[in-house]
Amino acid sequence: MDLSFTPEEEAFRAEVRAFMADDLSPETAAKVREGRTLSKRDMEDYHAALYARGWLAPSWPAAYGGAGWTPVQKHIFDEEAARASAPRLVPFGIAMLAPVLFKFGTQEQRDYYLPRILDGTDWWCQGYSEPGAGSDLAGLKTRAVRDGDHYIVNGQKTWTTLGQHADWIFCLVRTKADGKPQEGISFLLIDMKTPGVEVRPIRLIEGGHEVNEVFLTDVRVPVGNLVGGENQGWTIAKYLLTHERNNIAGVGFSTQAFESLLTHARHPRRSGRRLIDDPLFAARLARIEVDLEAMKITNLRLVVAGQSAGAPGVESSILKIKGVEVRQALNDLARRALGPAAAPFPSEDLDGNAAIVPADQAGNAAEYFNNRKMSIYGGSNEIQKNILAKAMLGL
Repeated sequence: MDLSFTPEEEAFRAEVRAFMADDLSPETAAKVREGRTLSKRDMEDYHAALYARGWLAPSWPAAYGGAGWTPVQKHIFDEEAARASAPRLVPFGIAMLAPVLFKFGTQEQRDYYLPRILDGTDWWCQGYSEPGAGSDLAGLKTRAVRDGDHYIVNGQKTWTTLGQHADWIFCLVRTKADGKPQEGISFLLIDMKTPGVEVRPIRLIEGGHEVNEVFLTDVRVPVGNLVGGENQGWTIAKYLLTHERNNIAGVGFSTQAFESLLTHARHPRRSGRRLIDDPLFAARLARIEVDLEAMKITNLRLVVAGQSAGAPGVESSILKIKGVEVRQALNDLARRALGPAAAPFPSEDLDGNAAIVPADQAGNAAEYFNNRKMSIYGGSNEIQKNILAKAMLGL
């Protein structure tokens, strides 16, 4: 496998760096770098800048506004975006719903929803998990009962990321009660402004409001909002989750976090010593670096394989597992590197007290606590190991 980049790919890297220098808001980049909360406007502005450049949807067909990138270009872009402290794009419309619509949606659904995702008209969220139905997603209880040209939906979704900003939610709902649980699930698109939809915030351990509960009470959803056939939602759900797991890996963000930690470790402390000279710390950092480099190669290999196959395969579970393990290991080592300065104060509380902790490490404690959830969402790491054991090892 040739791991060197071609002159054309290096030229593309330079183009991405120029874009980040010219079009990424310095204020937004500072928020990302310091672990501060991004506003909806921050995320929308970055979305709009990428849309104007034609870079918002690298994996979409060109006929629908896709960028037409190779997997290597996508890899390079992710690296440079993370290095520039660009926000992570909200994935629910661009990277999760869109692939579902391309494969399972009607032409009418593609023509209506895809342009609105691209230009930012609609902000989407995901309605999968429920109380009692997280990793065991087939246990979901939200019901959709056919009533003429509509479904009447009743139930509750939880851990709905950024649902407080969303215009639409794609939901798994139960449309058949008998038979195997997986055989009675359908995939519905629901307008969040429909009467009966209520969003309640969930405050996380670090104090942030990122996730929500969504209550659905006698919500009327047009039958035309059904994606795929009735009771085919489990097949669609599995297809969507392969795309979500690829996004969770976050190779570029882990690379940036590693470089930031390495810079911190090389800087002399008040004692005059450097963390990088501590044998135990250096050994832990080296282990993470080895895992990260291996993950980069695996990411490139699987993305290329996924492109030729038309969709990510079960190997995406490998990326999900290792991506989470590397990210959490980085969070843990960065927290240890800061010592008492890693006390879980929101970075906003440190304004004017930058001497307490480096600006790019101010949000470390909040990130450490927040990222504990990464090994659970998108299918827990234990579930991913079961998938790999069954699909690849035949166990």
